[in-house]
Amino acid sequence: MNEVTYADVLLWVAFPYVAAASFIVGPILRFRYDKFGWTSRSSQTYETKLLKWGSPMFHYGILGVFAGHVVGLLIPREWLEFFGITEHMYHLGATWLGTIVALITIAGMVILLSRRGAIRRVARVTTVMDVVMYFFLASAIILGTIAVIQFQVLGAGYDYRGTISPWSRSLILFRPDASLMVGVPLMFQLHALTATALFLIWPYTRLVHVMSVPLMYLFRPYVVYRSRDAHRGARAVRPGWEPSKLPATRQSRQKQPVGRDR
Repeated sequence: MNEVTYADVLLWVAFPYVAAASFIVGPILRFRYDKFGWTSRSSQTYETKLLKWGSPMFHYGILGVFAGHVVGLLIPREWLEFFGITEHMYHLGATWLGTIVALITIAGMVILLSRRGAIRRVARVTTVMDVVMYFFLASAIILGTIAVIQFQVLGAGYDYRGTISPWSRSLILFRPDASLMVGVPLMFQLHALTATALFLIWPYTRLVHVMSVPLMYLFRPYVVYRSRDAHRGARAVRPGWEPSKLPATRQSRQKQPVGRDR
């Protein structure tokens, strides 16, 4: 077993739990005191040409990255082997599919960050907290991609499911084991630390909109639209500058002189 120092306990036990507490309590405080600031702060109205390319690439890519981390970190090796997924099959899929998804995510992120820096109207609505969030988000994605390419694609491979994965599950089960992260390669350690820092600041950035999944939209009542078809009794469409044509009964009623009561 690797020797654990106080710094290791701070980095691999205290820091993750502080980030988890912030990730859980932060949205409650944000919704309580900054309800109207709970938004993605969309900049679509300022520019759309680059956004329509960068946004789908980044969002679909990050969903793939998230799914890969869930399988790799939270599902034990024995469970996958029970369903017939061998170690070779897992690493083959995780390495190449993970690399492709990560590159798509990075390409989308580069487009979005370039757009935010090059388009003046978009840059004006970028806050300091946006810059901090983008720094940790980009760092976590890029460091993780470098680690995969360095060790899994170009190198002999690193068995992170024997160290990083059990460490993640030990935190969830409240049985933290910092010794699992002591001998982990530096790139994987930096990736884990920047990702933890991202979860720490998550509720106080525009990323909070991820927690607003519109599940009730699936169960909302149907919206009834009245047809504008003339055959169904709807009023004919007219340009806005033309006077409205009243029905004949209302027109004759308006032309009748108003007499006095005697």
